[in-house]
Order: sequence, then structure tokens, then C-alpha cells
Amino acid sequence: MKYFLGLDNGGTTTKAGVYDETGGELAVASLPARVFSPQSEFFEQDMDELWDSNCTVIRQAVKKSGIPAEKLKGIAVCGHGKGLYLWGKDNRPLRNGILSSDSRAKTYVEQWEADGIVKQAFSKTCQKILPCQPVPLLRWIKEQEPHVFSNIQWVFECKDYIRFRLTGEARGEITDYSGTGLVNLSTGQYDRELLRLFSLEEIFPALPPLCGSFDRCGQVTPQAAAETGLAPGTPVIGGMFDIDACAAAVGISRPDAVCMIAGTWSINEYLRAKPVLDGTVMLNSISFLPDYFLVEESSPTSAGNLEWVIDRMLSQLRERHQSNIYQALDQMVEELPLEEQYPFFVPFLMGSNLAPNAKASFIGLQSFQNQKHLVKAVYEGIVFSHKTHFERLKQSNKEGFRCVRLAGGAAKSMVWSQMFADILELPVEVMDIKETGTLGCAMAAAVGTGTYESFEQAFSHMGKAGGCLYPRPERTELYRRRYQIYQHINQSLASVWAEMGEKLR
Repeated sequence: MKYFLGLDNGGTTTKAGVYDETGGELAVASLPARVFSPQSEFFEQDMDELWDSNCTVIRQAVKKSGIPAEKLKGIAVCGHGKGLYLWGKDNRPLRNGILSSDSRAKTYVEQWEADGIVKQAFSKTCQKILPCQPVPLLRWIKEQEPHVFSNIQWVFECKDYIRFRLTGEARGEITDYSGTGLVNLSTGQYDRELLRLFSLEEIFPALPPLCGSFDRCGQVTPQAAAETGLAPGTPVIGGMFDIDACAAAVGISRPDAVCMIAGTWSINEYLRAKPVLDGTVMLNSISFLPDYFLVEESSPTSAGNLEWVIDRMLSQLRERHQSNIYQALDQMVEELPLEEQYPFFVPFLMGSNLAPNAKASFIGLQSFQNQKHLVKAVYEGIVFSHKTHFERLKQSNKEGFRCVRLAGGAAKSMVWSQMFADILELPVEVMDIKETGTLGCAMAAAVGTGTYESFEQAFSHMGKAGGCLYPRPERTELYRRRYQIYQHINQSLASVWAEMGEKLR
């Protein structure tokens, strides 16, 4: 039996998972990622602390698995996209890493939009520019922290920084870097003209050589081995942007299926032979499969909203049910009769897929309603937000979708997963996966080390498909009407959100 280690560096958690060649999960270890917010719209983490967390979870996962480190065939890393992790010329982290939730550089994006630079860049990047992408963040550092900018040796994304600490070799894996605003999606290479547009020409030598998801990118150094407990010389594979790792874990290898991850973020994505160039989707990037682009729609509007509601509004229920809280919530939703009126929930507690200033809300509360009605509204509102993204993806796929493959927190609830099928009006294949990111990385390590010849072969051995849920006609019609009202609510609130923002400044 062969064994693989997957690392997942998200914005809130650092995880390590050990898997065998059948996809069997032997052990997972995790630590919360400590995030600093030195001022409004700034979100950072200490780069040395992040590395230490990776060392800790590696040691814990390998120990829990019972597999000697020498038995690990290979390692791959995924991590949150966007953001910025800078390595200095003194061979130390230059400053705190910047997370993908950061928006300090939004004024640059607004100015580039007004100057037509965004439109010019789109012809090469096939992307809208986001404040959290390296391009505006590098420009911010150039002007606000020039002493940092002048000492940059390498410009890293999160997981590429961790791989660098493992191997000592600088690489920029393409699924991540093709979403940075630095890469021409037609050529798959860095583009000096893009750097000129953003007044970042001098950064070109600090962009690490590009690699693929399944490429060997070095081996564990003796120093990294001493810190992690891994065996020196263990092969390290390119890895992926975390949303690609999720798509890999659920087996998305053709354009006829949508990957949905219902976690903190609402991730909705599919593979396409060509990027979408009409501006209707959030992001095109080069996928983990070289013949396809990954078309993405996402926002922080998914199951993280439910966690907030539980912590802030249902804390006594959590205390009463503890580890069975989610079964209790499912039962509450199931107990409501189909015809029972319940409110609408707008799931914008952590951000929006409609407007930067949008806020969360319950709409239509009535005196007879109780916790059951609120919980069902939250379940539904989160799925409605996924549907908003899904409808945008449908516009760019003329062939249509065969199914949705669902993973993340919502996939652990059959009640909630059935709601996805009813609302999306498509079969939903519920994936039997605890940790999509680490499993996707393990698959990359299996391919990169030659255990399997292709990703498709790796998934056929390591994939963990669950059951399939089908839309129920009587529910579909009801949700179709409620989704229309949900959209109307958001349209009506747009001016209110804008007014609230003005009064709060």
C-alpha cells in the first residue's frame, strides 16, 4: 500500500491529511489559523506562525495515521487563492501574509476601472480585478511600504510559500497564479505588458517559475524534515488552488458537472474548454487539468452563515445537543409542514455576491414563528445564494449540466442536500468526503509520483462518491416561487444598503 500527505491552508484553518492509494483517510489534523486585523479591511497572518502550524499538523496527522513518515510516497499542498505572501532577499518572510478576505487595495481597483485599465487587462487575464489579488496588493505595498517592495525576492501565493518552506525551491503553481492578474491565460505565462499596465514592471524577476499541479517541485529538505518529522527527500508535488483541489476531490473532469462546496464560502465551478469572455462570471483560471479552464463563481455566503446563527442565536440549542446539533437542526427543518410560512434569509453576514455593501437579514418574520422557521430560512437562503452563482454559470454552458457534485458542511446533511436538488432542479451527487482539500492534494501526489498515470485514474481509485438525490416536483415549484421573491428582496434592498453605508461613514 502507498500513502500520501495532503496539506490544506485555508483562510481560517490549516489541515493535514494522510491517505492511502484507495483514498482511505487514515488521519486528519487541523489548527485554526490566527488572523490579525490591524485596521478595517486588513486581514493578515504571521508567515512564520503559518509555517509552524503546518509543521504541527503534519506531525500530528502522521502520528495519528500510524504510518512511518518514510512510507509517505509524496506530498502536495493546496491553499486559499489570491492574497500575498512575500519572501525577502534576506531569506525571511518580509511581512505578514495577506489573506484573500483583505480589501485594503480596493481604491486601486476603482481607479483602474475608471482609467480603463481593467478592461485592457481583461483581454489577457480573462478576469475581473479583485482587491485581494496580488496585483493591487503589490501596488499598495509599492506605494505604502516601499521598504518592503524593494526587498522582495519571491512573490508567493499561500500554498506556494508552504511548498517553498518544504523544498527550498521557488515555484508558482499555475492554478493559483493564473488567478493573480499576473498571467496571460492565452499563453499560460507571466505577461510583462500586464505588469506595465499596473506599474509593476520591476517585480518581474520576483515571480517564481511556473509549474503544474502534478509536477515534481523538489523534495523535503533536511531542515524541513527536522521541523515537520517528514523523511528527507520525500517528493513534493505542485498542488493546487484550494478550489481546484475541491473539484479534483469530487471528480470534476468534464464540463457537464458542477462542483459546489458549501463551507464558509459558496464555491461553484465547472471545467470549460475556453474561458468565458463576456464578463458574466467572476473568474476564469487555468485548471488542474491542462486541457480545461476552471470557471468560478464564489462568495462568502454559504454554511458559515449557519455557524454564526448557531453561535449567536441558537447557543442554548448547541449546549443541549452538543455534537448532535446538526441532526437537531435537520429534524427542525423536516418537522415544518410544506405549506408552513417561514421567513426569508439573506445570507450576507460575511460578504455578498450582489453588492459590496450588502448586509444579511431575515425578511417576513411573524409572531407565530420560532427557531424551526429561522433555521429553515437559513438553509434555504444559503442554497438560494448558491443558485445565484449557478444561474451565472448556466449562462456560459450552452450544453447544460448533468448534475451537481456537492461537498462541504451542507453535504453532511441529507435534508439540506435534498434542498439543493429541489432548488437547483438537478440531481445532486453527495460526495462522501470529510476533507476535500487534503484529499484533492493526495490525488495530486498520487499522480505526481507516478502511482497513477492520470487524474482520472487516481479518482477512479481514490474518489468517494455518495448517493444521488433527485428534485421533488412538489418542492421545486414552491422553491421556484420563493427564489423569485428572494431575488426581488435583494433588488429592493440595494438602495437601503447604499443608504446604510453612507450614514455609517
